[in-house]
Formats: sequence, structure tokens, C-alpha cells
Amino acid sequence: MSATTQDEDDVPANHTGPKGVINDWRRFKLDSVDQTVPQNKRELLRQMSSPRDDDKERLNRKMSVQEYELIQEEDERCLKRYRKQCMQEMHERLSFGPKFESVHELESGEAFLEVIEKEHRLTLVVVHIYQHGVKGCEELNSCLDCLATEYSSVKFCRIDAVATGAAERFSSEVLPTLLVYKAGELLGNFLAVTQHFNEEFFATDVEAFLNEYGLLPEKEFEACAADEDEGGEVE
Repeated sequence: MSATTQDEDDVPANHTGPKGVINDWRRFKLDSVDQTVPQNKRELLRQMSSPRDDDKERLNRKMSVQEYELIQEEDERCLKRYRKQCMQEMHERLSFGPKFESVHELESGEAFLEVIEKEHRLTLVVVHIYQHGVKGCEELNSCLDCLATEYSSVKFCRIDAVATGAAERFSSEVLPTLLVYKAGELLGNFLAVTQHFNEEFFATDVEAFLNEYGLLPEKEFEACAADEDEGGEVE
């Protein structure tokens, strides 16, 4: 075996760049071959996944229809597993901090300041200032309950205007109010936010409104994962 081939065989997984990706794919495909597969099929897959110098002559000959079908079938199954694994690893690398998944009730102005100032600098904080009996506040609370489960990396909070200690600043005319923070900085200040919605509105309307201002993270990875699941599990 040549020195070059030996070096390529010893390259660890998860390298970046075209060569690293190819090596990752080859190793994954070879490692994922079911041990119940007949020996002749495993050997053929091994040659295709990680060719060695002494395999070249056999690989250069014309492949039979049966061999091609074996390779094609296993490649498709293996590619699905590989894509799913890569997507999961990418999602884990991009995920950070705690997961919230529910709306947090803030009991005081101090708690309000603390969540703004002490939350992780990459965590988006959405605060709903409400008051019982004010039109739209209860509906908006229900919408945020739904969004909190879909955007678990976002910290959704709510606080009664009276509990803020500055009730005079939050009269019924400006409620419900939505405030959006990140790293202690105010990104969005929406007074009487329900004026932007129809009389009857839903979580999707609030989501679209926040997305219009670029104030919600992408849901791309969740969608991709769902697409993989819809394709069915590979046995």
C-alpha cells in the first residue's frame, strides 16, 4: 500500500473541505454496512467505499447489472442515514444555551430587569406587558404560549403592567406591549401591538409580524429534520 493511500485511510472523520467530506462519507458508508449482508456484497461495498491499490483492477472492469443494483440500493439507504446524521450534528453545533419551551411569568420590575441584563447574550428575549381586562392581552398570551413551544431557544416572558412598578407608563392605550431584547439591547418596542392584527388573530399572525422585523430565529433545521422523518426510517 502506498504512503498516500495509508495517509488517506488514517484521516479522522469530521474534516472540512471536499477531501474531508469525501473521507467522512466513505467511512460512514463502510461502517454502516449491516453485518447480515452477504460477504460478497460487503466486500464489493468496501472496495467502492475505500478503494485500495490492489482493488483498482477489479474496480476498472465492467460492473455487472447485479453488482450495480447492489451498490445503488445500499448507497441510497446509506445516503439517507448520512444526511440525517449530518443534519443532527449541525443542529447540535448550532444549538446553544438553555431551552425554554414555555412563557415565563415575571413577578416584579427587578425580575424584568434581570432577565434583560443577565440572559445569555445570544438569547432572544420577548417580553409581553399586559393587564387583565385589556382587549387583546389574553389572546396575545395564548399566542405566545404556542410560539414558545416552537421557538424553544427564545425566552418568552410576560409581566403585568402593575408588577413592573411603572404602571403609569403602561396605560391601557399602549397595551398589550411587546418588547424584544438581545444582549441587553432593545431590538423591538411595539406599543398596542394588536393594532397590527385583525380583531381575531392567531399565533401564526404574531409569528409573521415578528418575522417581518427579523426578530425570530430560522426554523430551517427543524423543517429539514421533519422532511427526513417523513421519508421514513431506514432499517
